[in-house]
Amino acid sequence: MDLMNRVFKPYLDEFIVVFIDDILIYSKDTEAHESYLCLILQTLRDKKLYARLKKCEFWLHEVGFLGHIITKEGVSVDPHKIEAIVNWPTPTNVTEMRSSLGLAGYHRRFVKDFSKIAVPLTQLTQNGVLFEWSEQRESAFQELKTKLTTAPILSLPSGTEGFVIYSDASYKGIGCVLMQNGRVIAYASYQLKPHEKNYPTHDLELAAVVFALKIW
Repeated sequence: MDLMNRVFKPYLDEFIVVFIDDILIYSKDTEAHESYLCLILQTLRDKKLYARLKKCEFWLHEVGFLGHIITKEGVSVDPHKIEAIVNWPTPTNVTEMRSSLGLAGYHRRFVKDFSKIAVPLTQLTQNGVLFEWSEQRESAFQELKTKLTTAPILSLPSGTEGFVIYSDASYKGIGCVLMQNGRVIAYASYQLKPHEKNYPTHDLELAAVVFALKIW
C-alpha cells in the first residue's frame, strides 16, 4: 500500500484511487480517460510493476469497487452486499452482534441517523451488559436492514462550490448530511460520548457542526 501510494502520489484523488493493489481510474470524458489510462500504464511500466490483463477491465460505465457500485449518477451499495444484509440471521451473542454492526457500519454513510437507529444494538456490545434480545432491538435490527437495502444513490462531489452541511443534535446522538447543489453526498452520525450527555443544547449543536467539519 505504501509503495502504491508513493508511485501514484501525484495523481491520487485527482483521477485515480488505489487500495492495496486495486487501481481505479476515473474521468469525466473519454478523451481525458484515454490520457489518464496511458499515463497510469506508463507509470506502472516505468516502475517495473505489472498488471495481469485478465484481471483488468477498461472503459466501464459502471464499476464495483470496495463494496460499492460507482456510476456517473453516483455511488450505491453493491447488490451482493445487500443480499448478505437481507440474509442476516438475528444475532445470538456479542460476537455476532459486532459482526453485524461491522458490516452495517461500513455502509453507514448511506443511512441517515445510522448511529441513532443502532443505539439498542450497540448497547449489547458494551462491557457488563447482559445479552438480551428484545422487541426494541429486533425493531432496530430490522430498521437497519431496511435502510441499508433501500439505501439511496449518493451523488459524487463535483468541484468545490455549492456544499451545504445540515446538522442535528439530540441526547440520542449527532447527525449530519453533506449536500451539494441540492443532492445528498453523504450522511454521518455518532452516538454521544458520556461527557457529551451533560452538554447544554447549544453545545451539542456546536459539537455537531465541529464533527461535520472534521470528517468533511
